[in-house]
Amino acid sequence: MSQPTKHFHGILHPVSKTQGGNFLVAIKQEKVEVQTVGDKSTGGEEEPVKKRGWPKGKKRKKILPNGPKAPVTGYVRFLNERREQIRAQHPDLPFPEITKMLGAEWSTLPAHEKQRYLDEAERDKQQYMKELREYQQSEAYKMCAEKIQEKKIKKVREAELRRLRKMNMEFEEQNAILQRHTESMNCAKERLEQELAQEERQTMALQQQIQTIRQILLSSFSSLPIPGTGETPTLGNLDVYMAKLHNLIEGNPTQHEKLVIKIKEVLSRINSDHL
Repeated sequence: MSQPTKHFHGILHPVSKTQGGNFLVAIKQEKVEVQTVGDKSTGGEEEPVKKRGWPKGKKRKKILPNGPKAPVTGYVRFLNERREQIRAQHPDLPFPEITKMLGAEWSTLPAHEKQRYLDEAERDKQQYMKELREYQQSEAYKMCAEKIQEKKIKKVREAELRRLRKMNMEFEEQNAILQRHTESMNCAKERLEQELAQEERQTMALQQQIQTIRQILLSSFSSLPIPGTGETPTLGNLDVYMAKLHNLIEGNPTQHEKLVIKIKEVLSRINSDHL
């Protein structure tokens, strides 16, 4: 079994026609394996042609405006020369099949014939390098380089502007969230302040009510001294006076029956005068 040979295989795209009738083409080169004619591993079956795009991660070469045209390889020269001949012989053959046939033909081409294309390509390459060095010293190249640099700077600025806009949007969203929290906290603060003011008003009202009750008790019990001690109520001892009076009656109510009657009379006058 013969071994597959490696060669550069590409997809052709016509771009212009020369005086001799041949089409100049631009190709995308990539390594593929082509089985020799004697290889029986395929079993006579044709493999489906895969659509191929530009290799991922591989950058295209930038074309310099008004600069020298980049030379083609020896393989591309061979394709340009033979493609129309194959198409004339096989007009119904699909384009991928023509390319496949040319790839196989290139792999079996004698070394001296193949070298002719390679030499022509090398001469074009050397001429291109010479013209490129001259072009790089020209004003057109300098202007082109400046424009390319300006475009790079513009792209960097645009990227930075997009980043800043994105950050600004994120800050605005965070600020809106904080603003809502602040408004919610302010509402809660206002509610608490209102409740606190209401509680203070209620407390003041209760204090005034307690003070009024103490004044009533003081004036009502001022003529009723505690038996045995003769102690009468004052603003300073009103609480102690009322506690002693309560304990005295509770301890022996029958002994202080007259005192109980007087207390009832005082309380009845309080009820009639202040209620």
